[in-house]
Amino acid sequence: MFLAADILLWKQRHVSFGVIIVATVAWLLFERSGLPFLSICSDVLLILIVLMFVHANYAAYRNRQLQTLPELALSEEMVNNAAASFRVKINNLLLMAHDITLGKDFRLFFKVVISLWLLSAIGSYCSFFTLAYIGTILSVIVLAFYSRYEEQVDKCCGMIHRKFSQHYKIVDESMINRIPRSLSKDKDI
Repeated sequence: MFLAADILLWKQRHVSFGVIIVATVAWLLFERSGLPFLSICSDVLLILIVLMFVHANYAAYRNRQLQTLPELALSEEMVNNAAASFRVKINNLLLMAHDITLGKDFRLFFKVVISLWLLSAIGSYCSFFTLAYIGTILSVIVLAFYSRYEEQVDKCCGMIHRKFSQHYKIVDESMINRIPRSLSKDKDI
């Protein structure tokens, strides 16, 4: 029932280790082969379909009963719920983009610019698959580390948070509060 939590917290050590191995092999496959993601995925699917076709024909040739495959179908309710949830998230994102574009919230604009610049800088040093691999490995390792040393980590993170809060307060008082909230207020009058 809580398989993902058990894997991330290393309660099922073999499965957690398997996730690390599979992630490492996938990363090596994508990064070192030089092949694009779509090519590798289509090749793997092609091999699987050919093997299933050969297996089905071999079973028919030997007069054996094939295992029935489950029928895959999405209910209309499931699709409508997913679409409604997706629509709400997209509308919120578009509203935020609208506010940023019109200059209604300069702080948010500044945060978005800095975030996109950081993503661009990180992306220039490593590929998407390397970032996905690092994220997978960190999600497996960091959560297990935190569950084991929770008190020490909380104490250290609390101290770091207080220091960052003090520095942010200084920067906020000296620089960011001087920046006007909206650059288009004069135009609206």
